[in-house]
Amino acid sequence: MKICIYGAGAIGGYLGVQLLRAGADVSLVARGAHLASMRESGLKLLIGDEERVVQPRCTDNPSELGPQDFVIVCLKAHSITGAIEAMQPLLGPRTRIVTAVNGIPYWYFYKHGGRFEGSTLDSIDPGGRQWRELTPERAIGCIVYPATEIEAPGVIRHVYGDRFPIGEPSGEISSDVERLSALFVAAGMQAPALERIRDEIWLKLWGNVCLNPISALTHATLDVICSDPTTRALSKAIMLETQAIAESFGVKFRVDVERRIEGARKVGAHKTSMLQDLERGRPMEIDPLVTVVQEMGRLTQIPTPALDAVLALVAQRAKIAGLYDGIVRPTETKALAFA
Repeated sequence: MKICIYGAGAIGGYLGVQLLRAGADVSLVARGAHLASMRESGLKLLIGDEERVVQPRCTDNPSELGPQDFVIVCLKAHSITGAIEAMQPLLGPRTRIVTAVNGIPYWYFYKHGGRFEGSTLDSIDPGGRQWRELTPERAIGCIVYPATEIEAPGVIRHVYGDRFPIGEPSGEISSDVERLSALFVAAGMQAPALERIRDEIWLKLWGNVCLNPISALTHATLDVICSDPTTRALSKAIMLETQAIAESFGVKFRVDVERRIEGARKVGAHKTSMLQDLERGRPMEIDPLVTVVQEMGRLTQIPTPALDAVLALVAQRAKIAGLYDGIVRPTETKALAFA
């Protein structure tokens, strides 16, 4: 079973080390100083006081690797469209694409049912290129719960977590999902195969849609945002709007909004990925985490006044920093009431 991790950054590097140590046939696609360091000194994963070092097969030219059984995409979601052409040599007739990305994936409305079946979302898949060229038939959903960071080129620091729930868009527990789940488990991670993968996608997004932009605007960590009465109330308002949209698509939330916020508070003084990107001058994941929820709200005609206001502010902040070039639609003129 041949596996390519496309985007061997913080999460992709963590996966690469774990899978290689379990004996999997894994190749890594990376670039820049990170790739150079892996080629020279290997890839190092720091977990607590332990150092795990592997010598991976790594490249910035996917055509060297040939067709794979699984391509695990660990890019930031807004980067995927720009990598479609480079991915093509990895795709054989039976290759599965595992979308280990934040937010709503390009395949969301594949085998979804209802009036939006087969729809694409322009905020995450401009012009439907991912749908056409990667194709939704190849897709396996994957939610990323671990927190990791690149401490230095070739060095990954694991902060917490080991869960990667996976599932087919159709809800079936396929042999491909079973094989992938077993491989992750053998590598020391949790990868439950879910029949309702979209529920889990929204559960993760539920926190990201508010906590990420609020942190980028305030530079506050999760414990502060979720403890301060005003930012906690704003987070709750956005989450309730998001919940209404998700439930209109048949999503079921297994926890309530207060429990979800409290879970984020207990993570502690953690900087969200969007705040880290702002501080490090990297493009910010505004569209896959926030704009897409607004787009789906407008599909269903569910108003999102709190989300609209925060989206307008964080998009402006990111544009000033030169880290976002998306288009945010004007907010609807409604009074905001935070409860």
